[in-house]
This record gives sequence, C-alpha cells and structure tokens, in this order.
Amino acid sequence: MQRSDERDADADDPAALLDDMDDDLGGSAGGDSGAAREKSTSGSRLRGLLPSGIAPAFSLRSFLVILLASLAAVIAGGAVPIVGAIGRFLGLFAVAFAAGVIGSRSRYLEVGLAGAGAAGAAFLLGTLTSVFAPIAVRILADYGVAIVGVGTGAGLLVSILGHYFGRDLRDGVTREV
Repeated sequence: MQRSDERDADADDPAALLDDMDDDLGGSAGGDSGAAREKSTSGSRLRGLLPSGIAPAFSLRSFLVILLASLAAVIAGGAVPIVGAIGRFLGLFAVAFAAGVIGSRSRYLEVGLAGAGAAGAAFLLGTLTSVFAPIAVRILADYGVAIVGVGTGAGLLVSILGHYFGRDLRDGVTREV
C-alpha cells in the first residue's frame, strides 16, 4: 500500500483512467480522447461504458406501467365472485400477454417483477381480509413468508408465460411467410 503523498496524481483523476482505457483500445492520447470522453459522458455514465450494441436491460418506466396494469388486473380479476383466485392469475396473464403483443422489445424482467409483486401483494391482502383480523394476524405471523412466497412464485410464472405467449404471437404475426 502506498502512502498518500506517493500516490500518482493520475490515479485520483477518473478522466485520466478513461484516457488510459482509450489508449488501450487504440485511441490516441491527443485531441481524439477528449472528443471520445465527451461523447461517452454526454449521456448516462453507465450507458457510455457499454458497448454500442448492448441496450439497457431494465426500463423503470415500462416496469411502473406494467406494475400498475398488473395491480389493476389482480383487483379486477379478484372481483369476479366465483373465480376470484383464478381470475387474479387470468388478469396477470392477460396483462403480460398484452405487454408481449404490443411491445416492440421483450420485457421479461419488468413483466416478471411486476407480476410477482402484484400477486404477492394480492395473496397477502387476501389473507388479511378473508379471515377475522386477530386470526389473520396470527396466520400471517406463522405462515406469512410462505403465503407471500407462493403468491410471488405463481405470479412470476404466470406473468412470464403470458409474456412468452404474447411475444410468440407477435413474432408469428409480424414474420413474413
């Protein structure tokens, strides 16, 4: 380990580290490195470090839209009197299917997380509202993690399957014969 007064001045400067990286990639240390550094930092810092062919994997906006639609579908599907529990999953499947058909990119991560969160919340709130409150609190204290885990896992599976079938339909419709 070096003492602080012996440390290289370039090691404290992140721009100098980027210059070294540009030199290793074949860039010159002259005027081009400033333009390359300005280009790579003009957008997001992380996006500038990614190779040009890699797109970001997670979209917060898509996740929030799908989460709100999934919560609405879980509530609407649970409101059907006879098939309330199955209706919740049919609603999740429909939202994920629609996201697969409508979206130009696959959003498996966003759809899976939104479906898992909506189904887990629905199982938790369903347990709280279906039993007398003191008994529901005791049940959740004993088995709450298992109840939410089953709901989350089932919601994740249903959402991923719905999105897969939606993407498959979109691919079949848009492919030339």
